[in-house]
Amino acid sequence: MDASRALPLPLAGEGRGEGTAPATTLTPTLAREREREQDQALLRAEALNQYYGGSHILRSVSLEARSGEVTVVLGRNGVGKTTLLKSLMGVVPVRSGQVLFDGVDIARETPYQRARRGIGYVPQGREIFSRLTVAENLAMGLAYRPGSTKLPPELFELFPVLKQMLHRRGGDLSGGQQQQLAIARALAAGPRLLVLDEPTEGIQPSIIKDIGRVIRMLADTGLPIEGQPRRMAIVLVEQYYDFAEELADRYCVMERGEIVQQGRGADMAAEGARARMSI
Repeated sequence: MDASRALPLPLAGEGRGEGTAPATTLTPTLAREREREQDQALLRAEALNQYYGGSHILRSVSLEARSGEVTVVLGRNGVGKTTLLKSLMGVVPVRSGQVLFDGVDIARETPYQRARRGIGYVPQGREIFSRLTVAENLAMGLAYRPGSTKLPPELFELFPVLKQMLHRRGGDLSGGQQQQLAIARALAAGPRLLVLDEPTEGIQPSIIKDIGRVIRMLADTGLPIEGQPRRMAIVLVEQYYDFAEELADRYCVMERGEIVQQGRGADMAAEGARARMSI
């Protein structure tokens, strides 16, 4: 990995799966809520199987994501990572298995219905609307909300450059700015789960650092949209190993459509996760 992409994460005072505030500042109610978050996975995919024609792409894949944690999915190109995320979001239907979100099986629901439940999705390649302005792209993230719903100002605190470019067309932004726009669009409605597919792809190092800080903050403290901040569950597919290792609370490695290794993010190096990504 190029040394210029070294990522100084997390920020000072932050830790994996921990908020920036010391534990003594938590109210009893908030402390109980966080205990419940750790006891039960917000997302649980169980034995997912997916085919493209006669090719078996996902082979009994099971995955969990908990509020306050970043779950990283690693693997070489073509092992089924993007298909897994599309299956979680409902972009492609699963042949068999369950996708449980907050205890409810949503495997047969549409992407629109899943978004309403609180799942935000940042696809590989960003897929912004190049002819729409930044403001119009962000408004698409509020598509299922009432027409009078305003964009949360917190989005511009996360990504100040977007406020400066509200009236510029999405296609005129740089790759890094487009990635920030795609993440902000997914966050506009205040999701409980954020699913990201290779957010560092083709992005300059300085913006990679910014994106990493945002992801860590969303897991640790959440966004104060519509009331108190709620820590998010993050599922992150990533090829940039150093970025993934810095952020991961939990990790899994995919090969040939199967999860072949998983564990705690702190154990990735000791368990040889990097070697499984080498060609």
